[in-house]
Amino acid sequence: MINELPMATDESDAAPPPPRPPPSSVKQTIAAAAVVTAIAAAMGALFAAPPAQNTGQADKTSPAQEASAAAGLFDMPPIVTNLGSPQEIWIRLEASIVFDAKTLPRPDVMAEEIAGDELAYLRTLTLSQLEGPIGLQNIREDLNERAAIRSGGKVSELIIRTLVVQ
Repeated sequence: MINELPMATDESDAAPPPPRPPPSSVKQTIAAAAVVTAIAAAMGALFAAPPAQNTGQADKTSPAQEASAAAGLFDMPPIVTNLGSPQEIWIRLEASIVFDAKTLPRPDVMAEEIAGDELAYLRTLTLSQLEGPIGLQNIREDLNERAAIRSGGKVSELIIRTLVVQ
């Protein structure tokens, strides 16, 4: 008995059709970014604050500063100095003070005094005192203690916003 294999037809010999290329993800990403940008621009235009009216009087403090001063938070001027050792390393400290508005009517004057005291303290630090989380915690405690002493207890806390060592 001879096994006969069926003969292949022309249909089975034909190569399968080439696969379709996947949709371009770059085009989809660009389209999505354009849609998000358009929505953000529309929302920004919708909720934009009207320009402030100039009354001809120059305010010494902005409304944001007045609101934060009423809440008992005042941004101190940035402090930039070099460390005690090594002296080629610089440090920049941006901080805010928390105070009671009833007991401290002029926080700007007190912030200047505290900034001067903090500057003198930062000039005595060494790089090894700044290393690690324990070093940061020790400096935070020292700065808080100096602020409380300088203000006579009127400043309840000094908040470090940024501390950059370069």
